[in-house]
Amino acid sequence: MSAVMAKASRLLAGRVRPADSGVILGALPVPVILLDAGNNFRFVNHAAEQFLGISAASLAQLRLNDLLPADNPLFLLIDQVRASEATISEHDLTLESPRLHKQGITVQGTALPEEPEAVLLVIQDASAARALDRQLAFRGAARSVTGMAAILAHEVKNPLSGIRGAAQLLETSVGPNDRELAELIRDEADRIRALVDRMEAFGAKPIARTAVNIHRVLEHVRKLAQSGFAAHVRFHELYDPSLPPVWANRDQLIQVVLNLVKNAAEAVTQEGIAHPEITLATGFQHGVRVAVPGTTERLDLPLFVAVRDNGPGIAEDIRPHLFEPFVTSKTTGSGLGLSLVAKIVGDHGGLIEVDSRPGRTEFRLHLPVVTEKDADQ
Repeated sequence: MSAVMAKASRLLAGRVRPADSGVILGALPVPVILLDAGNNFRFVNHAAEQFLGISAASLAQLRLNDLLPADNPLFLLIDQVRASEATISEHDLTLESPRLHKQGITVQGTALPEEPEAVLLVIQDASAARALDRQLAFRGAARSVTGMAAILAHEVKNPLSGIRGAAQLLETSVGPNDRELAELIRDEADRIRALVDRMEAFGAKPIARTAVNIHRVLEHVRKLAQSGFAAHVRFHELYDPSLPPVWANRDQLIQVVLNLVKNAAEAVTQEGIAHPEITLATGFQHGVRVAVPGTTERLDLPLFVAVRDNGPGIAEDIRPHLFEPFVTSKTTGSGLGLSLVAKIVGDHGGLIEVDSRPGRTEFRLHLPVVTEKDADQ
């Protein structure tokens, strides 16, 4: 990152022709921002536009103070850079406001001797790296559930069948009071078997993939939700119609999105939410690549699918373990739904991210699109 800072400083200090400097800075993959003495945006590259979610033309009319509250630590860094005229770095910053929500950000600031009071900021967003680390943890958790499912299927299902059969026989030969206990045994045996069946879904099985229109999947899930468990929820659709097909298993994608939408619908039914809403969105997010396990190949994941709700958010103590098996905040949940989601997404070579705070929770899937190699299969 220091090399990027040095290059940006040289460019903005005029050591490279202005026509060239704009092109070079615009092509840098990390956000670069130049602020003047009043914290007005003098320059932002394309990566900074994406990071802030605001175009360069709009930022030219704004100050940094319009995006962040005055007590944000970033302003302290800027003041220190101006006072010392040295390069200062700050790690693990949070940029929080109604227009911006970024966590775990590294910012490096430096002064420009040729422009008094101007500050150059180079930003590194570690969220992609954190997402990869979490994805590895999710896959490890899914593998542990896979092994557990195999053991349970082998060691539990057969005894359960015997217990259930014995309970059924007892129902026909005991009095009314004892019959109720026999029915309880049968029902509990059925519940345990259903749990084992759900865990068996974690088994390592090959995926039959085809070209899938992600918008048809989302529309199918929306119709299911609005005709049943989410009839009371208002849906918003923000689709990019230019997206290519996803290389995936349609039924498994439906299972993933349906699970996320069902969780969102349950979240927005909390007390105090007057207007429950769920947003389904798709789009491109360039620059997301992951390694294919067991190979030297790297997979591009340019397409994203987002499921967003305006519920109360996910509790901080649960958030780091959200995709681990048997972790749930529901009184009646098994804690396997999101683990299965993580496994299916991982089996497709994709990534899943979560961003949650009160009033806004978003699950974002990064998925591979169909390539020429896939189309020839």
